[in-house]
Amino acid sequence: MVKICCIGAGYVGGPTMAVIALKCPSIEVAVVDISKPRIAAWNSDTLPIYEPGLDDVVKQCRGKNLFFSTDVEKHVFEADIVFVSVNTPTKTQGLGAGKAADLTYWESAARMIADVSKSDKIVVEKSTVPVKTAEAIEKILTHNSKGIKFQILSNPEFLAEGTAIRDLFNPDRVLIGGRETPEGLKAVQTLKSVYAHWVPEEQILTTNLWSAELSKLAANAFLAQRISSVNAMSALCEATGANIQQVAYAVGTDSRIGPKFLNASVGFGGSCFQKDILNLVYICECNGLPEVAEYWKQVIKINDYQKSRFVNRVVASMFNTVSNKKIAILGFAFKKDTGDTRETPAIDVCQGLLGDKANISIFDPQVTEDQIQRDLSMNKFDWDHPIHLQPMSPTTVKKVSVVWDAYEATKDAHGICILTEWDEFKTLDYQRIYENMQKPAFVFDGRNVVDAEKLREIGFIVYSIGKPLDAWLKDMPAVA
Repeated sequence: MVKICCIGAGYVGGPTMAVIALKCPSIEVAVVDISKPRIAAWNSDTLPIYEPGLDDVVKQCRGKNLFFSTDVEKHVFEADIVFVSVNTPTKTQGLGAGKAADLTYWESAARMIADVSKSDKIVVEKSTVPVKTAEAIEKILTHNSKGIKFQILSNPEFLAEGTAIRDLFNPDRVLIGGRETPEGLKAVQTLKSVYAHWVPEEQILTTNLWSAELSKLAANAFLAQRISSVNAMSALCEATGANIQQVAYAVGTDSRIGPKFLNASVGFGGSCFQKDILNLVYICECNGLPEVAEYWKQVIKINDYQKSRFVNRVVASMFNTVSNKKIAILGFAFKKDTGDTRETPAIDVCQGLLGDKANISIFDPQVTEDQIQRDLSMNKFDWDHPIHLQPMSPTTVKKVSVVWDAYEATKDAHGICILTEWDEFKTLDYQRIYENMQKPAFVFDGRNVVDAEKLREIGFIVYSIGKPLDAWLKDMPAVA
């Protein structure tokens, strides 16, 4: 029986291993993590992450061929294949701070694997890592190997949160990179045979190590670039009276471009896009390619610009001040169908409004008050370090309240900012909301989820990203 161990029980490790266990009943899969509360949650009825369909998969396999444990060394010792799915946060100090990936957790995982192994193993990079990480890991393993042979593979993750289980069941492709040596090719075949239980052979791509590592950064950079491109256009649409949804639809019908990732919004978030682009920028700079680095930096600049443009629009529309005004924030997660708040644009928008002394009332169907308070009081990039290294109890942000429904959040508010495209926000009773708000009542739709015309008929002043401006907004300066 092949044994697989995955170090790291987060958004990638948990769902990926659960699906491998489901699709390969003959393989024993152990997911290990040093965080006792996280493992306890995986073994309970309330999983530590929200992902549609994940509950079912875990319940079918847990205790049969899927195990969650804090006994990291035991399971690594027993495994034939070790997936490493630990954090690779952006460095906050030292060389490459603010751009380079911090490989501390990766390195300690590699040293531990070398320490406890008594048999040959395949070590698989599952976290998003900078190009050439495999080489560094290989050096650590071979110099500490005591004669044991390790093969390093890169098997980057292409999951989208909110659809992770669907993506795992029917991936566009599975990418496996390895050394082009007989041992390397054999290791690639071993991992390929695991995925081949349910993924068609032609969708399992094999490359060299560096191509696999770079493909992940490149894919995320290209996706983020599309969002920044459409967001840059949304600013021009507002200035000229064009409608970004019409422009994006027209552009997306070109088969060479396609319609995906062309929704204008308040900006992209999530744990990967910004981090991976900063990483790409750093690698380009280190390899003497400043022009290429500059090109990718621009994708992040436009994303930051879009968030500050949104805040400026809110403040400028409301007589140039939101001081002591109640602003309702609908949605805090970085996108619908996930409770994940990593790099969510809502953080920057809330901080921008708090900077102008607004009172904020937040409702999100999946994000806890503790998480929101933590996010609003954390320094940039802190979120990606283990929880025990984050600020202990967040200093509650005084002007922020977190409530459990949209009607409570919007009661007596001067304005509403929609920052996550949860389906339920489309079907709220906006007439009821309008009646309970201060007048004039504003809606700033950062995701283009509401029918602006209907809301205007009720009496709202509506701002939708990239859409022709309300007459009211035209008279107000675009930048505060």
